Amino acid sequence: MAELWESGAGELAELVRSGQVSCREVVEAHLRRIDEVNGRVNAVTVVLGDAALAAADRTDRALRRGEAAGPLAGVPMTVKENIDVAGSATTLGIVALRDAVAERDAPHIAELRAAGAIPIGRGNMPEFGMRWHTGNDLRGVTRNPWSAEHTAGGSSGGDAAAVAAGMAPLGMGNDGAGSLRWPARCCGVAALKPSLGRVALMGPGSRPAPFAFQLLSVHGPIARRVDDLRLAFAHMCGPGDGDPWYAPVPLRGPRPAAPLRVAVVTGAGEDEAARDAVRRAAELLTGAGYETEDRTPPAPARAGALHTQIMSAWGRVHEEQPPVETVASEEFARFWAAFEEPWTRAAGERAFDPMMERAALVSAWAAWMAETPLILAPVCGRPPFRIGADLDPEWLAGWPAALRVTVAANLLGLPAVTVPTGRSGDLPEAVQIIGPRFREDLCLDAAAAVESAIPPLTPVTPREGRPGQPTEE
Repeated sequence: MAELWESGAGELAELVRSGQVSCREVVEAHLRRIDEVNGRVNAVTVVLGDAALAAADRTDRALRRGEAAGPLAGVPMTVKENIDVAGSATTLGIVALRDAVAERDAPHIAELRAAGAIPIGRGNMPEFGMRWHTGNDLRGVTRNPWSAEHTAGGSSGGDAAAVAAGMAPLGMGNDGAGSLRWPARCCGVAALKPSLGRVALMGPGSRPAPFAFQLLSVHGPIARRVDDLRLAFAHMCGPGDGDPWYAPVPLRGPRPAAPLRVAVVTGAGEDEAARDAVRRAAELLTGAGYETEDRTPPAPARAGALHTQIMSAWGRVHEEQPPVETVASEEFARFWAAFEEPWTRAAGERAFDPMMERAALVSAWAAWMAETPLILAPVCGRPPFRIGADLDPEWLAGWPAALRVTVAANLLGLPAVTVPTGRSGDLPEAVQIIGPRFREDLCLDAAAAVESAIPPLTPVTPREGRPGQPTEE
């Protein structure tokens, strides 16, 4: 019989509902797993053991009274350190915020709790969530479960590594420039970046985020299987009274005409492994009844440039936030200095009004996707990099182009799912599927079709002393 920590969210919830295991047994199994492997990857920064066990005991008592189990009853989850969890610090990876304890849960965390999910730990992140590698002076570096020498990605790297290593079946992160999809790709797990307005970013009493993050960033789940993404997503889209972008849209839209067309997008300078992953996924989708064709969406390079312009101009509260070097680590300041020139170049020609130009792109993509609703593309044109590579200005020069399609989805508010496609050498490989706004269902369906033909990659156990050679469980 498999260990409980090897099971997915849906499997665990069914075991609890059927009475085969208790919530306490599920939580204890994952706490033991954290104790066993977290020291090798440093994915979980704070273990919420006592609170998680207390929540499990409350659920077990309710079940003994004959009360109905929630759809996520007993399912442990990690939560990134820039998402509010009542009684835990929302640090953003910053030393100065180590005692910034939240009074209440973020809206989607409260909704997941109401469905029975149990926060078991906090996921590590880079300072401010503004780096594609996870590490900071407060919590240290998160290492990839597949290779201690390689990044776990960022900025939701702690949650992706925790899910990949079996410390929780679900992780809660967010994505403003690939911050769910890139670490999922690095660690060999699945992730969903929902549409803009789908998951409330803030609730009553929350401090508003800078405009760029309101527009470009969304909360989403990480899991080992696509069905678990779907399950979690169904219970994190409740009312967002404090979020002006929130839209209460049905989770499943009208059934499209078959065969559904998929645009296969490559040629943005990606490496051969990334192209091979896309080709393999396209073949699997064709076999599942989709119609795939090489096609390029409107002006992806300009979409990337506008994303950079908006993030640069409105990505932080300039009047209130002190200079980066005064609050972040010396390494983060080095990264920011090294990235300044590529970041500036990536902004391209300045728009007279970037929001007006964005609206024109939204319209162009909507018309294009009416004919070809789904896009199959690499998450990034580069593989997971060795830790420290992103401090090299020459290496960073090509990074914005490698993420061009990924950040276009952020700019335009489109949903996207990352799904593993196998391995490239010792590291996992993945693709992303992007769909029209509020059609997460189409993305998830296509990702499930790809996943059905791929042997599960995770959970994995990092083997001590032999980085890059994890043991499959």
